[in-house]
Amino acid sequence: MEHDLFTAAAEDRAERVPAARPLAVRMRPQNLDEVLGQRHLLRPGSPLRRLVGEGGGGPAGPSSVILWGPPGTGKTTLAYVVSQATEKRFVELSAITAGVKEVRAVIDGARRSSGGFGKETVLFLDEIHRFSKAQQDSLLPAVENRWVTLIAATTENPYFSVISPLLSRSLLLTLESLTEDDLRGLLRRAVADERGLGGAVTLPEETEAHLLRIAGGDARRALTALEAGAGAALSEGESEIALATLEAAVDRAAVAYDRDGDQHYDVASALIKSIRGSDVDAALHYLARMIEAGEDPRFIARRLMISASEDIGLADPTALTTAVAAAQAVALIGFPEAAITLSQATIALALAPKSNAAVVAIGAAQADVRAGLAGPVPAHLRDSHYKGAQKLGHGAEYQYPHDLPGGIAAQQYAPDAVDGKRYYQPTRHGAEARYADVLERVRERLTDR
Repeated sequence: MEHDLFTAAAEDRAERVPAARPLAVRMRPQNLDEVLGQRHLLRPGSPLRRLVGEGGGGPAGPSSVILWGPPGTGKTTLAYVVSQATEKRFVELSAITAGVKEVRAVIDGARRSSGGFGKETVLFLDEIHRFSKAQQDSLLPAVENRWVTLIAATTENPYFSVISPLLSRSLLLTLESLTEDDLRGLLRRAVADERGLGGAVTLPEETEAHLLRIAGGDARRALTALEAGAGAALSEGESEIALATLEAAVDRAAVAYDRDGDQHYDVASALIKSIRGSDVDAALHYLARMIEAGEDPRFIARRLMISASEDIGLADPTALTTAVAAAQAVALIGFPEAAITLSQATIALALAPKSNAAVVAIGAAQADVRAGLAGPVPAHLRDSHYKGAQKLGHGAEYQYPHDLPGGIAAQQYAPDAVDGKRYYQPTRHGAEARYADVLERVRERLTDR
């Protein structure tokens, strides 16, 4: 549906009753100069400034953009500023509720507006990662022919969530988490500004510091917590937001974690890297963050199973058994008790001896295969069970290892192209030292031919 980000009726009510809109909405900047943070995106001549009509551009029109960043970094705010500043027709859609039908309606309206009135259309599409491939495909003709200038927002990595043709037709702008200085300026502006709290309360330094910790780089979270604290203070007749008042109002700091976004993968990555680095305490911290954020315990267990092979391998052959047992237990019991099982597995993996020899070995073998180092299977190893195989020489001169002393047959197993290659290079860590000794003897026997 075509509209400004706020309908006329809502704006009228908001003017009469300021508290009708959340503080985070009331404090949205009115122009790009009021935007805190993201200075790398707001330089003169930047795509966003060109979208609001600054700097002209001559024959080069404004580009469609994809805004990618964590929650609360200003994606919707930037779109709102564009809607307020531009003289173009502005349409907003959310991928949560819109579909191909709504997209086509916007495109048709854009073509009529351009042809009939010479007015360009800016389409703001929030949560674009929720659109399917087919839904994103419906945007391509309009973006390619510039029937609309697209501003798309996403919290997920667009290289995974946005189709390549749409990425190639747009500029990808990455938003960064706000710094403490950015958030401090935002909080102080919200306390003093008439659009915000209008000086009705003051914010002591210790309370401000706690708000910054709660925010975790998220402006919306900071303002939501500030509004809760201010409401609690004013209801008690206090003109200052005391630290105790804020703590009671917000209960506890929200976990900075998005189960469907980048933080989901970032924290999971940190868990695995802490296990790999044998820092059991850091690993437990990241595990706790995932649990407190309501992460699927099966996802955590799957990551632990991967780590058991990727980072530990034969240095502790029981690691994979432990991880698999944890995954099976988690599937049976679920939270909250599954937290104990995941903790046990995490501790065991973090403190286990480490080896990535299995990863290196298969990586090197795959690299050779991709490079064309394959070649025919040696004739004596080929299947000799079907009719006519012996006439082709398949299986001839094959030596059966179980019939030989030590169970090792000194014959060629690899194709000529990779004969003699040494993919597996065991470490001397933990139990893998035994495999290293065995391998040395086996390779010596195999080459004695």
